[in-house]
Amino acid sequence: MKKIGVVQWGTKHGHAKGWLELLFNSKDIEFKGVYEPDEERKKSLINSDVKLWNQISWIDNSDEFLTDKNIQIIFIEESNNKSLDVLEKCIQNNKHVMLDKPAGNNFNHFRDLAKQAEQKNLILELGYMFRQHEGFKKISKWSKSGKLGKIFMVRAHMSTNLPEINLENNDISRSGLAKYRGGVFFDLAGHMIDQICWIQGRPKKIKSFFMNSDSKNRDFHDNTVSIFEYDQSMTIVDIAAMEAKPMARRFEVYGTKGSAIMEPFEPAENIKLTIEHPFETYNEGVNIVKIKDVPRYDLPFDLFINRVKKEGKEIRDLNHEILVQETLMRATGDINEKI
Repeated sequence: MKKIGVVQWGTKHGHAKGWLELLFNSKDIEFKGVYEPDEERKKSLINSDVKLWNQISWIDNSDEFLTDKNIQIIFIEESNNKSLDVLEKCIQNNKHVMLDKPAGNNFNHFRDLAKQAEQKNLILELGYMFRQHEGFKKISKWSKSGKLGKIFMVRAHMSTNLPEINLENNDISRSGLAKYRGGVFFDLAGHMIDQICWIQGRPKKIKSFFMNSDSKNRDFHDNTVSIFEYDQSMTIVDIAAMEAKPMARRFEVYGTKGSAIMEPFEPAENIKLTIEHPFETYNEGVNIVKIKDVPRYDLPFDLFINRVKKEGKEIRDLNHEILVQETLMRATGDINEKI
């Protein structure tokens, strides 16, 4: 069987190199190369010390692959203020898409494009790589099955340490992200919201608190908290841009029959599972559940390719992808929150 043709569009997303390594080394696809419309960015990468940028093929014109029916998949790694325009071109030309997070900064545009993809039977998946993280999978399973009882609180902490200016790629610096409402929250919170909405669904109300605590660019929100209200529970998401390394990334779920606390989740180590009633191999009281630390992108990549080959099922449906983006943009204020 002829292998599926794949192209990567863009290099300015923070995950671009991570996905590209898999694309370049995969034996299951025919990787055609990378299209980077910014010539200065392209020259900078070619002249860098990273060998990969000189091993790949560079594509000079998007028409080369958009009109090529042998190219079935596009990985979009463009900056977030341009990614939806790229997505629109891909859907117009009947391409399956892995779109890196978040889904741009215009919710109505994304929702419309998602519906168009659905009507065309095109696969559109967001690059939230923790969906195959063993710890998140276990916690969501325990939460959704009722093993932890009624969930009344979730806390998610996913901070980072960003430079003021990034000379190699300023789109992922504090100054580059200042163009988005919520700043660092806009960039990273989708990972946590993906897990939260998977467990709890759509928040009833959202209230956010964004401030600048440390950054020279005063327009950048570097210290952020958002509170999601549900009928009988609350969720707190906090993201900062200046946490000391290594970051204490943490995910906590509290229910009336037990709790699950994962710290750190990157790199993965263990979950502290506390339960009133034993289940499976876990005892009443405190259990330290060891979890494997696996590469970020490998399994999500394989599952996505298998979906296109009609050899696998979706992990999240398109309605969930839309919900995650809606929730993120409600939290940042790009969608007016109804009182």
